[in-house]
Amino acid sequence: MHVEWYGQSAFRLAANGTTVFLDPFGDMSALVAARGMQFDYPTIEGVEADLLLITHEHLDHNVVDAIGGSPVVLRSTAGRLDSPLGQVVAIASEHDAAAGTERGPNTIFTFDLDGSHVCHFGDFGQDSLRDAQAAAIGRPDLLFIPIGGGPTIGAEQAAEIAGRLRARWVVPMHYRTPRVNFLEPADSFLERMLNVHTLAGPAFDTAELPSADGPLVIVPAAP
Repeated sequence: MHVEWYGQSAFRLAANGTTVFLDPFGDMSALVAARGMQFDYPTIEGVEADLLLITHEHLDHNVVDAIGGSPVVLRSTAGRLDSPLGQVVAIASEHDAAAGTERGPNTIFTFDLDGSHVCHFGDFGQDSLRDAQAAAIGRPDLLFIPIGGGPTIGAEQAAEIAGRLRARWVVPMHYRTPRVNFLEPADSFLERMLNVHTLAGPAFDTAELPSADGPLVIVPAAP
């Protein structure tokens, strides 16, 4: 499976002629200027997908028009859903620790691609992962999880969830990089993890990853 990070929580996954895109953003300049924040990830352009997954309805995650190719779109939902990949499990969660009353709902998506069980946590912000949510997720091979605190969970919770789910590969997302200035950096999360594999670029192939005793944290370079 080929995985490419576009910044924030946006990823493209491709294998066996099928492409999935998760949480695309568009031009954030007007919003960022109004709030005095930095968001300098390159605009997503020239990307097509067969399946587009939107975890929640915030502008740095839900710009459907950024992705071409007439994908099937599953957005901000829950259930067991048909898709070009087969079944996608969309798990209801919250963007905050106040039952969604502050930032609204969030969807955790799980699906199988190239023989791997993939899980993307979106902007998960709960105090903890509920037992029913963990059971619905199962054991992911490839886990994308926010670590930057603020509107989502931070380093300690992310590390606990990765360990609880016994993920094989863990890709941190939604944290401070040279492109954004309103989240916490990755350092505190990485210090909690035993096996960290830092990349020189924003993309990797799962077949080329090194083996590890326990979860392997993969850190792509910021786009």
